[in-house]
Amino acid sequence: MPETRNGSSHDGPTAYFSTLPIKRCVQEVQKTGLNSEVSQTAGTFVCNHVFYGLMHLPATEGKQRRRGFVHIPHTPDMPAAANHFVPSLPLDTTADGLHVVLSTALAHETDITVAADATH
Repeated sequence: MPETRNGSSHDGPTAYFSTLPIKRCVQEVQKTGLNSEVSQTAGTFVCNHVFYGLMHLPATEGKQRRRGFVHIPHTPDMPAAANHFVPSLPLDTTADGLHVVLSTALAHETDITVAADATH
């Protein structure tokens, strides 16, 4: 598939949006006491590329699957967190948060309406 200068394919849309109830997921994770917020971007290069591919392939195959992207923090023992004071969480805490996200996404097909910046 030919690519443009910015890496997007010629036959795909400029962007995709998550089909998960992300605001509802954030709200449920916050209820556990963990920090969580909506991100309007999957990231700069690798994360954005992975998200686009995750969304594009099923869309071109006509498969209607719910999809999304979740950023997770470093673990405290990762060099970036240990040396640069990057926010981090223990792996079991991150797993607990992801369990809440997955459970919420499976239980709810629709998202909630939340005022801007009200999810954090």
